[in-house]
Amino acid sequence: MKAAHASAFNRKDQASVDTLRLLAVDMVERARSGHPGFPLGAAPMAYVLWTRFLRHDPGCPGWPDRDRFVLSPGHGSALLYAFLHLSGYGLSLDDLRNFRQWGSPTPGHPELGLTPGVEATTGPLGHGLAMGVGLAMAERSMARRFNRPGFEIFDHHTYALVSDGDLMEGVGAEAASLAGTQGLGKLVYVYDDNHMTIEGHTDLAFSEDVRGRFLAYGWHVSVVSDGGDLPSVWLAIDNAIQETERPTLIMCRTRLGAGSPKEDTPGAHGEPLGAEALAATRANYGFAGQEPFFVDERVAANFLARARAAAAKRTEWEATLAAYGEKFPDLRAELGRRLASRLPDSLAQGLMEAAAGLFPRDAQVATRVASGKILNLAARDLPELIGGSADLAPSNKTAIEGEDYVSPLRPAARNVHFGVREQAMGAILNGLALHGGLIPFGGTFLVFSDFLRPALRLSALMSLRAVYVLTHDSVGVGEDGPTHQPVEHLAALRVIPNLLVIRPADAFETAAAWGLALDNPGPTALVLSRQNLPVLPPGDFPALRDGVARGGYVLSEAPGGRPEAIVVASGSEVHLALAAQALLAGRRALRVVSLPSWELWDRQSPEYRETVLPEGLTRRLALEAGRSMGWERFAGPRGKILSIEGFGRSAPAGTIFGKLGFTPENVASLAESLF
Repeated sequence: MKAAHASAFNRKDQASVDTLRLLAVDMVERARSGHPGFPLGAAPMAYVLWTRFLRHDPGCPGWPDRDRFVLSPGHGSALLYAFLHLSGYGLSLDDLRNFRQWGSPTPGHPELGLTPGVEATTGPLGHGLAMGVGLAMAERSMARRFNRPGFEIFDHHTYALVSDGDLMEGVGAEAASLAGTQGLGKLVYVYDDNHMTIEGHTDLAFSEDVRGRFLAYGWHVSVVSDGGDLPSVWLAIDNAIQETERPTLIMCRTRLGAGSPKEDTPGAHGEPLGAEALAATRANYGFAGQEPFFVDERVAANFLARARAAAAKRTEWEATLAAYGEKFPDLRAELGRRLASRLPDSLAQGLMEAAAGLFPRDAQVATRVASGKILNLAARDLPELIGGSADLAPSNKTAIEGEDYVSPLRPAARNVHFGVREQAMGAILNGLALHGGLIPFGGTFLVFSDFLRPALRLSALMSLRAVYVLTHDSVGVGEDGPTHQPVEHLAALRVIPNLLVIRPADAFETAAAWGLALDNPGPTALVLSRQNLPVLPPGDFPALRDGVARGGYVLSEAPGGRPEAIVVASGSEVHLALAAQALLAGRRALRVVSLPSWELWDRQSPEYRETVLPEGLTRRLALEAGRSMGWERFAGPRGKILSIEGFGRSAPAGTIFGKLGFTPENVASLAESLF
């Protein structure tokens, strides 16, 4: 079969491959930084994938049924930008010349939303590989939900280029294992097997049987002995597409820095070739004497013709979608709403109203339990909700009741067994969110947010709508001890830009928090208690919802509205503040402020913040069962902070809180000491 398709490639194709190579190394040389080795070696297999298989449309980069392509080794971005330029995605030669420069649409690593045609922000190795798993799961879910006989609304593949580094990283191993378990037949990875890393030959630290490992994961694996042989690469990808029950890894033996004097040396990886080596490379590929960034007219025409042919698929799809809308108007309306990331009207208000019937005022409810009930309420109106836990669903309360778990036999289910794989879970959530049409959520203990932090950071960087359910939020974990008791984790989450962190104080604040999370265009971390907490005193629901939406509000005012001091807290410690207020009633007039979200608080006007925390009221006590970092701005220069500055202990939760001073009596004493 290879021979039958060898004639499909000619000198024009080879010239196109070499143009990709040289545009990439010219970018690196011009920028005086970057990675020329990967583009030189990987260009042939990337070219075959992009021009013979990839369904895409430069005129409509967001076409829902396009194939997804992820460049997992994002340091090879120059190769991707060269393709996007040649294929008509709006990148000019000047954009290529400004590679890695301030304000350029060609940054050092691909960034979602900055460059048309880039599907994911990549660079931290392993994460592109893992996000691809989420993209493939999303395609399968959407296809099962919306496709009908004769109307294949979702029928695309997820492709990625992956590297040695991607396969070494733990997140890649976690995700690949789950992909095999899930039988993701439309997931195809082309592995740039160049045997080199920055430090030398991969055998220095990576001598395993990659083929055997992926076969053990349940993947289909093929080997291409020469990644520069275009027909062989074509055949391998074509065979991968025919494999519908297993993901595919295509191992292509390549040469780092192929065709350059630095071929097969670490020096080709992460630094410009230099003028002399670049000239030799240019001559080796038949470009001797050509100026940098040269593109032959025939090569340009070849790429544009290939892109136009791929775009024709979108025209056919649009016609199918129009007919689908006439035959299935309700499904079409749901699809449009989901792809536009629109929530049903009054969802947040409905969650609060429903919560009123779930949580009696005299109840004691852990916010993790309240979260599980609110999640299930939301799931009734949001079929796009999909997620699970890193093997902690019974503790995190992250199961959608009455729903199956996602599997090869049940691809449209909405519960996911991620296994004990926090980092891969976070990256897969990113892939699910990137696809469109789904709102993913994932749960684990707050202390294990360390494991998923790199994925969560990428979620924030890409502004992806994903909900992280982080339970067991304090030393209230109790007997499990300091390994499971988060003390520094709230501070660590709050410093991530564009991450909304909400630590609600009770069931109703939790309902409000879920409404905010579902409507947030970026990621949200819901930080929830293990232990039961009282339901807050009766109040005005709209005011409470508005207070949480503002990040902080006056929960309980001092008698007569004339506070002498303020106690401000988040989460479970809000109840200690209320208890202290009651203990000091008649002696000290305390205002209690609930501060569930610093990020939302910072968005408020100075006028609003002044009504809650007046600058002139300097007697303040701040409470949180974690590190004090950041709380000084709420306590003020004359205030005090009750926090935890060391690790916890293994003991019953009540004992720990008591030993560390988190009791109503001690809080009242600290408040009294402000006077």
